[in-house]
Amino acid sequence: MPAINFPPLPDLKLDAQNAKLLKLIIAIDGHSSCGKSTLAKGMAKALHYAYLDTGAMYRAVTLYFLNNGIDYDNPAAVEEALPHIDIHFERIDGQNHTFLNGKDVEREIREMRVSEHVSPVSAISAVRRAMVSQQKALGGRRGIVADGRDIGTVVFPDADLKIFLTADVDVRTSRRHLELAAKGIDADWDEIRQNLEARDHIDSNRADSPLRRADDAVVIDNTLLSEEQQLEKALELVPRIA
Repeated sequence: MPAINFPPLPDLKLDAQNAKLLKLIIAIDGHSSCGKSTLAKGMAKALHYAYLDTGAMYRAVTLYFLNNGIDYDNPAAVEEALPHIDIHFERIDGQNHTFLNGKDVEREIREMRVSEHVSPVSAISAVRRAMVSQQKALGGRRGIVADGRDIGTVVFPDADLKIFLTADVDVRTSRRHLELAAKGIDADWDEIRQNLEARDHIDSNRADSPLRRADDAVVIDNTLLSEEQQLEKALELVPRIA
């Protein structure tokens, strides 16, 4: 489906009802721990849209591989395992929770042991094909906000609004450290920073669907922005019915 080309209006005020009627697809891409999911959730709530957490899907696949001793360097093992992985989302107490084969794994998929393996798992072509197929199917109804690393370039190249989110690596490290601490997960600051840099490198240089900014994406650098300021900037970009 071709993109709906609305001109960006700097003074645009959000009209949630009109945006809801348009049933847009909004794609948010960016580096690790730059606040993509926070922004996506905020936009989905404001627009009464569904939120598609693609990063959680890759984390769930990674968790399945780790828990079941799947050697993800073995293509045959990966191909054999993928049909046994079922992922869905449920809202619990107002929060998006990821379910892997019927089990709530929201906490487990955020742990460092998953973070250390998710980028190489995400780079596997068979994994990406399987997840992208599911994501495209979920986007068929439109009216969604999706975040990840190839949403605006591969999954929804005709998205009505594309945002590329970025931030300074030290700021991202601090945010990730606070996020883990809030979940009771103890992680070393330097280890987190090294992990983020490694993931940035892998994500940007993988052969299949590398992280890159779509030509028509709007860049938002949130290094010095609060969550509220970031959301306000993003919502100003949402097109509405004239």
